[in-house]
Formats: sequence, C-alpha cells, structure tokens
Amino acid sequence: MQLLLEIPALFFSIIIHEVAHGFIAYRKGDDTAYLSGRLTLNPVSHIDLVGTIILPAISLFSGVPLIGWAKPVPVNPYRMKDPYRSMVYVALAGPAANIFLSIVSVGIVNIFVLLGAAHISFLSPVVYIFQYMIYINLILGFFNLFPVYPLDGGQILLNILPYNYREKYEKIIPYGIYIVLFFVMTGLIKYWIIFPTSIVIKLYGLLGLVA
Repeated sequence: MQLLLEIPALFFSIIIHEVAHGFIAYRKGDDTAYLSGRLTLNPVSHIDLVGTIILPAISLFSGVPLIGWAKPVPVNPYRMKDPYRSMVYVALAGPAANIFLSIVSVGIVNIFVLLGAAHISFLSPVVYIFQYMIYINLILGFFNLFPVYPLDGGQILLNILPYNYREKYEKIIPYGIYIVLFFVMTGLIKYWIIFPTSIVIKLYGLLGLVA
C-alpha cells in the first residue's frame, strides 16, 4: 500500500525537478525545452527508461531510498548569454525545486496536524503522501547534487571548473552513468544522501515543524 502511494509522489517530484530545469533555461534565453513540449506536468513526456524505471527498481533491491530521475529536458547552453554561468543556475534549479517541495510538504503536513485531520482515516493516505514528499524531495535534491555527470552536481562541477580541470573531467563523462549505477547498486550512495537529509530534518524539528 505504501509503495502505491510513494511511486506517484516520486514521479511527481522528479517531473517538477525537470520542469524547473527547463523553466530556468527558458528564463536564461533558451526555449528548447519549451518548444519540445517539455515544460509540462504530463508524465508521459518525462519517462526515462533508466531513471524512471530501472533505477527505482534497483534502489528498492539495494536498500537505498527510492530514487530516480525523469528524462532530462533538452537544453542548449549556446542560446544563453553566459552559457557556463547560466548552466550552473539551470542545474541548480532541479535540486532547489525538490528542496522547495519538501518545505511546502512540511507546511501542508503541519496544517493537517493543526486542524486535527492527520488521524482521520480517509485522509491518512493523503497525509502519508505529503510526509513521504518531505523526505523523498530532500533525498532527490541531495542525490542529484552528487558531483558525477549526468547528475546535476556533475553539470555544476563541469561549468565551474577551470578550463584545464574541465578538460580532465570531461574524459570521465562517458562513464558517469555507470559510476552512478555502481553507487546505487552497492548502496554507497546513501552515505552521500543521509547526512544532509538528516541535518535538514533536524532543522525542521528545531523550527517546531512536524516532519
């Protein structure tokens, strides 16, 4: 039952993540995602074989949190005035959107609690979805900041490195997806995710918020 609630929440979260990338690219002068019809919440437009199907399945069996990604939105940095700096903002937009969704979900859960609706049986699945959204969006945000391409952290690193180091980093880009899958399959990725997630959850607690 919980998995049936978690999977739609995961898909919604990774779709918002990709739409955020496309929206910031659009604001920076690149309308490629917009013209490709990717600035939409329609899940069919965002399904990715590895990120939306294979990776969540692997994460279930490897014991790491349910993680994944949607099909990356097409971005053309050369349509932006400052490609390197703009791509940093575009890459950061996805994780930032997830962290924002986590904060919004905290607010919604606290509203349920204040109204005394959190323990009403027919509302409990809704409350659970937003409780799950608190955690999964933090996990997705920090997971995507892992500094290995094609994740957002790798994109950010690629665009802030000095030219000489960027050339060296570009040599490992073709192997990036295999590195990510290795960390997920072995469960090692949880050591990158758990620490920052626990800090934010503790911060919510210090602020007197229910998480």
